[in-house]
Amino acid sequence: MPEHSRIILGVITGVHGIQGEVKLKSFTADPEAIASYGPLDTSNGTVLEIKSLKAHKDFFRARIEGVTDRNTAETLKGLELSIARDRLPEPADDEVYHADLIGLRVLDLGGAQIGTVVDIVDFGAGELIELKLHDVKSTVLMPFNRQTVPDIDLDAGTLAIDPPDGLLDDDTE
Repeated sequence: MPEHSRIILGVITGVHGIQGEVKLKSFTADPEAIASYGPLDTSNGTVLEIKSLKAHKDFFRARIEGVTDRNTAETLKGLELSIARDRLPEPADDEVYHADLIGLRVLDLGGAQIGTVVDIVDFGAGELIELKLHDVKSTVLMPFNRQTVPDIDLDAGTLAIDPPDGLLDDDTE
């Protein structure tokens, strides 16, 4: 299994009000669960703890331990919140953490290596897997589901794809 020492659970996107609340976007499967992980490491090297979390429109309003005014909250904008990978529970048999997929070798159904996983993204219509194909400068996006990604082998560091017809034709010729 790939080793990723840090897993990003969310990001502080802005401030809310004058009493030190921040706007927080959670990346956890259950978005409210971000507050249950305890102290979170930040992308600037500090450690923050979420005291309270309230859903608000398309983000959370969060109170951070020790942050009581807007000026202090402003200094937190843009910080990614992460924890050590070993603090996360093991995923169920039919689940994977996106971070564990980054860097896996991508194989076609015949076993030929065709690229590397660059990212997993979701623009609102479902998850997409971003692949960097060999000998091609650009990346391609394809649906991340059981039909197009029928096999993931974290121990071997590979995933097999069955791309939609025509998706790779222009890039592989």
